[in-house]
Amino acid sequence: MNAKTAVESERSLYTKSETKKKTLMTNLWKYKSFYIMLAPGLIWFFIYKYLPMYGVIIAFKDYNVMEGITGSNWADPWYKYFQIFFDSPYFYQLLSNTLIISLYKILFGMVPSIVLAIFLNECKTMWFKRWIQTLSYMPHFLSWVIIYGICIAFLSESTGLFNRWLTEGGASSIPFLTSTDWFRSILVGSEAWQSLGWGAIIYLAAIAGINPSLYEAAKVDGANRFHMIWHITLPGIRNVIILLFILKLGHMLDAGFEQVYIMYNVQVYEVADIIDTWVFRTGLEQMNFSLAASVGLFKSAIGLILVIGANQIAKKWGENIW
Repeated sequence: MNAKTAVESERSLYTKSETKKKTLMTNLWKYKSFYIMLAPGLIWFFIYKYLPMYGVIIAFKDYNVMEGITGSNWADPWYKYFQIFFDSPYFYQLLSNTLIISLYKILFGMVPSIVLAIFLNECKTMWFKRWIQTLSYMPHFLSWVIIYGICIAFLSESTGLFNRWLTEGGASSIPFLTSTDWFRSILVGSEAWQSLGWGAIIYLAAIAGINPSLYEAAKVDGANRFHMIWHITLPGIRNVIILLFILKLGHMLDAGFEQVYIMYNVQVYEVADIIDTWVFRTGLEQMNFSLAASVGLFKSAIGLILVIGANQIAKKWGENIW
């Protein structure tokens, strides 16, 4: 009886596995067009995101370009380059600058985009709405070199348009781009200006997915536009806001290397020098690739912790992101 039961159990498991295989193959064939469209993105991620992860081991080696990754000796101790970074006299300054700039960018980057999306959604004059959309989207396609050129044209202490107005009005010029008091504001403000319209696209798409009957029911109940925005629109896009916030947290220690590297100068290192710019100067320019890799690994680990932590908090609020 036991042998017979065992045979039947094996047959049942075999049948279930065969059924699963057939179902999988059927679904693959049924949705083949979707998988074909998905393939280029997966291939790109595999080649440029997953394969390079092998190079992370140079963070634990005395990497020599001529000897290669496998030929280089292991660092002694294994945390040698992490210790170099943590023991650097600039570590706390770099970390605080990176976190402060990132927090400012998240706050002043997300809120204006949400406000603009709501404004565009409420705007009933189509020609005005299109003009605002076009003008707000355009800066996204400008490189940071061009944006820095615009900043110089307007904010330069000697030739900037704003300072000309100040001096012609009898006031003294302000060193916007070389002052530790102003530089972070310029940095965050230019980032917010560049991403304003592009970020609003996502929120507009989320607003478009809200059931129109909710607004109709609110009108019947006597709600005004502000009440509908507060009680319908914002709760309706809460999932998207939280998701984008979590994604931004994952890049908390990036703080926008391209922008900072192009716009900063020696006079504002105190408030503008971030982890990436320090790594570029002391790691890559001096060909200390092990140090650069160790700092990159440190940033990735912190980013992973922040994303997982933010997601757990979101779940406690009742928002299941994944």
